[in-house]
Amino acid sequence: MAKSILIIDDEEIVAKSLLRLLSKEGYDTTVVKSGREAIEKVKEKDFDLIIADVRMPEMDGIETVKEIRSYLERQDKKSIPEVLITGYADLDKYQSAMDLEVVDYLYKPFDNEEFLKIIKRTIG
Repeated sequence: MAKSILIIDDEEIVAKSLLRLLSKEGYDTTVVKSGREAIEKVKEKDFDLIIADVRMPEMDGIETVKEIRSYLERQDKKSIPEVLITGYADLDKYQSAMDLEVVDYLYKPFDNEEFLKIIKRTIG
């Protein structure tokens, strides 16, 4: 069975590019545009990995990760590894991500091969 990945990114071009790349690699990929949508998807389906943009309106990627973790803990479900991506150099956001111990933190644009290595290392 294909590993399932949730992409959370409000930038349509980035989301479509990641969807195409990951689908081509055989991953079952779901795309949402907001943290709220992501939380609803996590309630509906089990994911093996979350890829979240850091900067999004309303709820950023770090807040989204915290909310998803809280939900999973309350439901006594297993945690989901997260990779955060961003187009902005923001030391505070980077430190927050490191404090959360996310799998990786990548700056856009990133190398697709390096990105896929991180995905394969994390979920196979």
